[in-house]
Amino acid sequence: MDLSPKFFALLVVIVLLLGSNEMQGPVRVAVARQCQSQSHRYKGPCVHDTNCASVCQTEGFTRGKCVGFRGRCFCLKAC
Repeated sequence: MDLSPKFFALLVVIVLLLGSNEMQGPVRVAVARQCQSQSHRYKGPCVHDTNCASVCQTEGFTRGKCVGFRGRCFCLKAC
């Protein structure tokens, strides 16, 4: 079987590409933990997450969400 130089070069490139992916191993992604605390300044039942988030930002948190049947505002940030 006579292999042309172009075919041989293509075969070598493919083998190198496949081999380089296997040597790296799995990619690990670090996920930041979320700390949450009930808002101290939010008054009344929590109905909209956007209102809760606005109050939480004044308390130094990055996000806020309404939780539970009673509608309490919980503030969230990365620990």
